[in-house]
Amino acid sequence: MKPTPTPAVSSVIFQGSALPDFDPRRVPVAAVDSQLPAVAPAAQTPQALRHRFASAPVWEPEVVLEKKFMDREPAHAAVLLAIVQREQPMVLLTERTAHLSTHSGQVAFPGGRADAQDASPAETALREAQEEVGLEREFVEVLGSLPTYVTGSSFIITPVVALVRPDCVLRPNPYEVADLFEVPLAFLLDPANHRRHVFDHDGSRREWFSMPYQDGEKNRFIWGATAGMLRNFYRFMSA
Repeated sequence: MKPTPTPAVSSVIFQGSALPDFDPRRVPVAAVDSQLPAVAPAAQTPQALRHRFASAPVWEPEVVLEKKFMDREPAHAAVLLAIVQREQPMVLLTERTAHLSTHSGQVAFPGGRADAQDASPAETALREAQEEVGLEREFVEVLGSLPTYVTGSSFIITPVVALVRPDCVLRPNPYEVADLFEVPLAFLLDPANHRRHVFDHDGSRREWFSMPYQDGEKNRFIWGATAGMLRNFYRFMSA
């Protein structure tokens, strides 16, 4: 399969959670987008990121919808794409606990379902990040949001991008979070690390991205919705 060099707004990806014994790590890599340029380090500084959201370019998200695998009412949610301002900017991610009803054991952004009292997706993302990983709002500077992303489990997710001060103290909720880790922003904004997968099931062709990251002795397998939203962030940053 040849890599797609330009955004495809109608792209559909598949999370795969409904299939028994499905392991996305075992699905062959169809292509790697190493022909696309990485986002320059100068564009990843706090000042550059603030300017990017203040004067956003004309762009289109590449992946917006997953193949539906769960029959449930749609629900709005928001996640926090938190960029920790270390010497090298890092993106905060979680590994969800195995007993959760949706996306259990997967790599995810802090976030969750919107509550009626939330005034905006940013409020949802901040509240959920505080509840999930103990990230206090005083450490967070919201930059803006990316377009909504619809998961196969019928969540309509708004990714909220924010800068996070490195002196924050995190206290992950053990019920929801099995592990908490960071990945270099530069790694995630380099398409040479974006792998495309194709899976045929019951006559249906399904595709998704993965961005595996070797974190010491642990291989962090970023895929599905999280990888799709990161791919859209790359498209936003490179437009």
